[in-house]
Amino acid sequence: MDLETYIRALPKAELHLHIEGSLEPEMMFALAQRNGVTLPWSSVEATRAAYAFSDLQSFLDLYYAGAAALIHEQDFYELAMAYFTRAHADGVVHAELFFDPQTHTERGVAFETVLDGLERACDEARVQYGISSRLILCFLRHLSEDDGFATLEQAMLHLSRIHGVGLDSSEKGHPPSKFARLFKQCRDLGLHIVAHAGEEGPPAYIIEALDLLKVERIDHGVRAAEDPALVERLVREQIPLTVCPLSNIKLCVFPTLQGHNLKQLLDAGLKVTINSDDPAYFGGYIGQNFLATAEALHLSRAELKRIARNSLEASFVGDAERTPWLARLDALPED
Repeated sequence: MDLETYIRALPKAELHLHIEGSLEPEMMFALAQRNGVTLPWSSVEATRAAYAFSDLQSFLDLYYAGAAALIHEQDFYELAMAYFTRAHADGVVHAELFFDPQTHTERGVAFETVLDGLERACDEARVQYGISSRLILCFLRHLSEDDGFATLEQAMLHLSRIHGVGLDSSEKGHPPSKFARLFKQCRDLGLHIVAHAGEEGPPAYIIEALDLLKVERIDHGVRAAEDPALVERLVREQIPLTVCPLSNIKLCVFPTLQGHNLKQLLDAGLKVTINSDDPAYFGGYIGQNFLATAEALHLSRAELKRIARNSLEASFVGDAERTPWLARLDALPED
């Protein structure tokens, strides 16, 4: 097998995917026209031309503007099904989708509208593609903790449909400690806990996410390398990192993919995974992230298998579901 075919053959889980960030410009304009929404750009081409980000905030400004096209349950269903179709082609067997209800409820879209559309797509993806999935509600860290509590209140009637909570949006100036009370309540409700930390924020944010939010995974986490004691802890506790290489380049976390520290983290013994983050904006779904990273960092097939294994082991599924995937993975050669 050539490298691209080999990567597609790896059964893998995607653990860091913002479903709103998979909204391709073509779908954005089609939904905007259908829903009578005026976008800030005149065409698909003008939208793509705007994808020149200097940092996380410059991306988020565009991201929230594009999300305005999503209004009805059918919109969220079509968005998620488009993602699942691409994920299936890339060999994804399990996906844990982040969704940002506050992005939509503040525009008057009902919480249930978002959840119903996404859940319908999750159900169909299992039937059509054999992909299992989980939904993870993300709180927007640039908003207040009280706003987060209000969103959790909206979610209370639907907790059987939500498997975890996360923390995303602007990292700078919004440490995990800002949401300590909110995440304690989520833990008390039995929800899985993850959080973005150490993308633009310092290693101290990763430590806060571990100690105060008590996360099970760190989303991004690449700046952990700046703190050797933190690296030792992440290795010792085998805390997964959901790294998003192409996103990191697009948002100027690293200047080039060749300069990315993913292999350094992997060699240090960290439980690194590869994911696509917001693929419509950052230039590639999970397969392209695997391929571009493998080529830039000269990853071996054994290392690619290890990364895929990490993703399956870090997913929020039981052994009954995970074991057959690992067996398929083990059956693939490493040369």
